[in-house]
Amino acid sequence: MWKFGKFEVDSKVVLAPMAGITFRSYREFMANFGFGICVTEMVSDMGLFYGNEETKTYIDFKRGNYLTGVQLFGHDPIYIKKAAEIALNANPDIDFFDVNMGCPVPKVVDSGSGSALMKNPKLCGDIIRALKEVTDKPISAKIRLGWDSKSINYLEVIHELEDAGVDMIAIHSRTKKELYLGEPHHDMLKGLRSQMKVPLVISGNIYTLDDAISALEITGADAVMVARGGVGNPFLLTQINEYLKSGNRLESPSLKEQLEWCYELGTKVVEEKGEDRGMRIYRSIAPKFLVGIKNCKGYRLRLSSELVSLESLKRILQDVAEENNIEFSV
Repeated sequence: MWKFGKFEVDSKVVLAPMAGITFRSYREFMANFGFGICVTEMVSDMGLFYGNEETKTYIDFKRGNYLTGVQLFGHDPIYIKKAAEIALNANPDIDFFDVNMGCPVPKVVDSGSGSALMKNPKLCGDIIRALKEVTDKPISAKIRLGWDSKSINYLEVIHELEDAGVDMIAIHSRTKKELYLGEPHHDMLKGLRSQMKVPLVISGNIYTLDDAISALEITGADAVMVARGGVGNPFLLTQINEYLKSGNRLESPSLKEQLEWCYELGTKVVEEKGEDRGMRIYRSIAPKFLVGIKNCKGYRLRLSSELVSLESLKRILQDVAEENNIEFSV
C-alpha cells in the first residue's frame, strides 16, 4: 500500500498513458489484471479550450475501482489551467491530473510541450502551481532524464515540481533524444526515491516480471509503470502484482488464454469505437497477443491487415487455435 495525494493505492502497477492505445475500453479491459492507477491518452489543453470534439472523447469515462487521471499536454500554465477547469466541469469523475513533460514525439515537442518542458524546470513548476489553483485533486507529472546526455537535469526538474506541490512523479529512464531506443538508464536513478518527498513511479522497458523487479530495486520507486510491455500481454500486470505481494512467480498464460483475451478486448473496442473504426484501431493491438508464439508470424500479419469486423477477428483466432489443437469458441 502506498499513498498518492489523498488516495491509498494497493497495486504497485500503473498503466502508462499511450496515444492511440489507452482509450477507455483498453483501460477497462486492463483493469481486470490489476493496476491501481491509469492515465488517459494525451489530452491537448488547446483542444479542450477550443472545444474539439475528438479531444472531448478522451475525458469521457466513469469512475471505476481504480484511479483514472487525465494527462494534459501543453506549455502555457494559463491554458493548462483552463483546460483542467473545462475537464472537471465536463467530468467530475476525474481522479487526478497528470502533466506530460516527457513525450519525445516531434509534433508535441515542436509545440513546446512534452519533453521540451525539461529545458525549463521553472516552467514545469509553474504549470503545477497553476493546476493547484483550480483543483484539490492530486497532480502528477511524467518526465525524462533530460533533453540529451549533455543535459541530464531530472533532479532540478524534480525539485521544481516538488516545490510547486506535485503529488507524484513518474520518470522514464531515457532522454528525449533517445526516444524509446536502447536500454533505459535505471542505474542513473539508483536510490532516487530516498531523495524525493513524493511517490516515484519508474518507467522504461518493463516487458517482464524481472524488468519490473530490477527497476523497483534499483530506484526504490513506489510503483512501476507498464506501457508497451503490457500491450498484448495483460497478464504481466498480474504477475508483477502477485510477486510483489506474495513472492510467487506466476506462469505465463497459455495460448488459449491469449486468444480469449484478444477477442474480449476486441469486443470492448468495438463497443466503444464502432466496428469499422474499432477494428482499424485494433489492427495495431491484436497482433501483440501472438508475439513470441511459435508459427504465428503469418497470423500476426493477418491480424494487422485483415481485420474489418469482429467476425474476421474470430475467424483468424479460430485458425490459430485449430493449427495449435486448441479448443477456442466465442
